[in-house]
Amino acid sequence: MAAAALRQKQAPIKDGYKSDPSSAVVTLKSSGTLDSSSITCKIDTGKQISEAKQKIAGLHQKAGGDDPEISGELCSGDMLLEALVACAGVTLKAVATALDIPIQEGTVRAEGDLDFKGTMGVDRNAPVGFTAIRLSFELKLEDGKEVAEDKIEKLGKLTERYCVVLQTIAKKPELSVSVRGTQESEQGVDKTLAWNQKS
Repeated sequence: MAAAALRQKQAPIKDGYKSDPSSAVVTLKSSGTLDSSSITCKIDTGKQISEAKQKIAGLHQKAGGDDPEISGELCSGDMLLEALVACAGVTLKAVATALDIPIQEGTVRAEGDLDFKGTMGVDRNAPVGFTAIRLSFELKLEDGKEVAEDKIEKLGKLTERYCVVLQTIAKKPELSVSVRGTQESEQGVDKTLAWNQKS
């Protein structure tokens, strides 16, 4: 029943991607803010998400998901960009503190381009996953303290070097995937089904 409902919901979306391939390409965005009070990065989320006690991942609207403003469901791609913004923001604040660069406030933004024809199986040649990610920082430094340009360059380089999420994305880690399921047979014996792969 659920599979048929999902196929029915996705069929017109897939047809649209076949007839207009560019309609499947979207840029997801995430942002966060920095201030002088602590070594933190506050992630900007929608009202329904910030009020939720638990984040729920769901399909993006371009893949047949419901409007996140109504459902409260988050796209995993958005969550990946949020993780990048959070980690990069905290790393930049820590590095700035160590280098004595006085950040009054700032904004961290991440954007990622995604072609839904790949993940929807509409075009086998379309990539699955982000094809480009852009990370940027807009900083306002505290007045009265001169900061040399080479210090800002060092801030950028060290933030890039020590941001765990950025480095995980940039340098593909060894990854293993496993799927395991159990099913009770008619004789009352559990049958285990399993698959795993290392990439």
